[in-house]
Amino acid sequence: MMRQYELVERVQRYKPDVNEALLNKAYVYAMQKHGHQKRASGDPYFSHPLEVAAILTEMHMDEATIAVALLHDTIEDTTATRAEIDELFGPEMGKLVEGLTKLKKLDLVSKKAEQAENLRKLLLAISEDVRVLLVKLADRLHNMRTLDHMPEAKRLRIAEETMDIYAPLAGRMGMQGMREELEEIAFRYINPEAHRAVTARLAEIFERNKDVLSEIEKALSGLFEKHAIKAGVKSRQKKPWSVFRKMEAKALSFEQLSDIFGFRVVVDTVEDCYRALGAIHTTWSMVPGRFKDYISTPKQNDYRSIHTTIVGPSRQRVELQIRTREMNKIAEYGVAAHSIYKDTGGKTNGAGHAISKETNAYAWLRRTIEQLAEGDNPEDFLENTKLELFQDQVFCFTPKGMLIALPRGATPIDFAYAVHTDVGDTCVGAKVNGRIMPLMTELKNGDEVEIIRSKAQVPPAAWESVVVTGKARAAIRRATKNAIRKQYSGLGARILERAFERAGKTFTKESLKPVLHRLARKDIEDVLASVGRGELASTDVMKAVFPDYKDERVTPAAPKQREEGWSKIRNAAGMLFQIPGRAARKDKDQPRDGAVPIRGVRGDLPVRFAPEGAVPGDRIVGIVQPGTGITIYPIQSPALQAFDDQPERWIDVRWDIDERTKERFPARVSVTAINAPGSLADIAQVVASNDANIHTLSMVRTAPDFTEMLIDLEVWDLKHLNRLLSQLKDNSSVSDARRVNG
Repeated sequence: MMRQYELVERVQRYKPDVNEALLNKAYVYAMQKHGHQKRASGDPYFSHPLEVAAILTEMHMDEATIAVALLHDTIEDTTATRAEIDELFGPEMGKLVEGLTKLKKLDLVSKKAEQAENLRKLLLAISEDVRVLLVKLADRLHNMRTLDHMPEAKRLRIAEETMDIYAPLAGRMGMQGMREELEEIAFRYINPEAHRAVTARLAEIFERNKDVLSEIEKALSGLFEKHAIKAGVKSRQKKPWSVFRKMEAKALSFEQLSDIFGFRVVVDTVEDCYRALGAIHTTWSMVPGRFKDYISTPKQNDYRSIHTTIVGPSRQRVELQIRTREMNKIAEYGVAAHSIYKDTGGKTNGAGHAISKETNAYAWLRRTIEQLAEGDNPEDFLENTKLELFQDQVFCFTPKGMLIALPRGATPIDFAYAVHTDVGDTCVGAKVNGRIMPLMTELKNGDEVEIIRSKAQVPPAAWESVVVTGKARAAIRRATKNAIRKQYSGLGARILERAFERAGKTFTKESLKPVLHRLARKDIEDVLASVGRGELASTDVMKAVFPDYKDERVTPAAPKQREEGWSKIRNAAGMLFQIPGRAARKDKDQPRDGAVPIRGVRGDLPVRFAPEGAVPGDRIVGIVQPGTGITIYPIQSPALQAFDDQPERWIDVRWDIDERTKERFPARVSVTAINAPGSLADIAQVVASNDANIHTLSMVRTAPDFTEMLIDLEVWDLKHLNRLLSQLKDNSSVSDARRVNG
């Protein structure tokens, strides 16, 4: 176990003016608090925070971060408290330690939800100070290095969590070295057989090619010397997980992989990068399509480098990375390599750390945190974050030249939401490189994308399965929920308007404000939506607003009475919206006063039809179904009998068909046909020739001479349906055709 002075010496090597007192105090405090605790390996528990601190010294982190590493498990696993740490080490360090403490005693429904909540808390803490991430990743790395001592089931769970979240998170923060080691260890536990096979093959290939690698290295070094470019050249081999993932994703064999080995060229300046590239490309042929300039266009995690593949010495394909020493440092350590958290003697924040421009990687993290404010449930948040973590990138442009980085497989819908949520919500089409293209088009590097917008647009729920970015998916889900809520809110407002009219009162939304607490709702829209969903009765709202209100509604009539005509039904089922002092219309075919206008399932209210259907021309009534909106029944439907004792659910409705919006409506018919070949074809022909549509068909009864079937049709209106029934009856294959009303 590392001694106190050894830890201080490690930090002194890169930071001579180290605050020794802080490190010593943290070392002693953590050691005393962990006391005689043991790890699964049998080692003293304190060896773990000490090793985490050692990993951070390799990244040249400051003493405050090292001290937090020593303390990171004290609140969770010892008697230490946040208040005690604040008192001894200051509130800033107390906050960092608390950010690393897992949530305890979570009342959550699943392990996935617990994992999501821990990730949510971790990201919130990271967004305030990225040092939390550095300590957490070092903590996870040491736990992975000692995973052998854990029970097998727990090993697999930790390895999967590491592969799912922590390794990609390290990659997103630009910490490639950390990512590769985490993936390598996790791969070993998740798929040990594949790990052994890939590792053995890589060792075999290296042994076979080591002389060739040496020759290429010498040839490149000689070329740079000839052009007076000071450059270090080093060969590198792909990691087992990277090889295995590529083989699986592209269904390749080892022999088909062209980039198992590569060479890294490290120079002093950006100018030298391009000079080295010029020397290489004028000496050896470049492989088309294998050139990427991440210096001109850095990745979102701040990675910068030039990638190219050449047909080099001995006609071998050689993959090259060209970068400066500073770029190499950032590629290895990511955010840890930036000066934000290093003393520079320049402008500093309250903690003594240099204030610098926010990195792209950290900016991405902040954008991810914005999703937390949108109220996604834990599982949605976890899913969306994973989507963001796992994606490689393509770079596209707006018509004004703004660069938008997106995951591979992204569509114009993802692009629109990346520009702004409002742009995504109003997107109706897209031009890619000047041509109108489908919204499902997969974007490629360099595409210029112009989004066509309409204020009338509401994002279809189906988009959620098309997009690949977490931001787009969360926004679509949110817009869909809002659209449904708006429908219910509109229905609730209409129900309350008519309820207030019947009581001789005038309805205003403002009248609901003083009684929100009595209705147990947080705002007016909640009240309206609850009424629309059938969760809150209009009479309850009336009683809340007018405590002396008495409900004088008439119980709906029995089925036989309903069949006697609309005028009686008007005074029974429709009484809910009867306007006092105004007589019901005697002409039953005229629009009814106070009735809710129904246009169909495409209208602005949450409407569906009863199983037997209803068509324009039918006299109809609505029944509020809690949670789903209104179900529309023909007034003669026997199914209405089930609601005779629930008058509060009856709503007077009328057709209000918009001729500009063509929509068919459902109707169920029973057809008895001769049991002979071709009968069904004859029936289908009659339906088609009448511009109707068969939605479903089922055989009810089959006998030697006839077959009875139920057909759910889609027709324009009652006249259309009657004409169709008449022609079905006239067909020689049909003995009877009639409408079914429940």
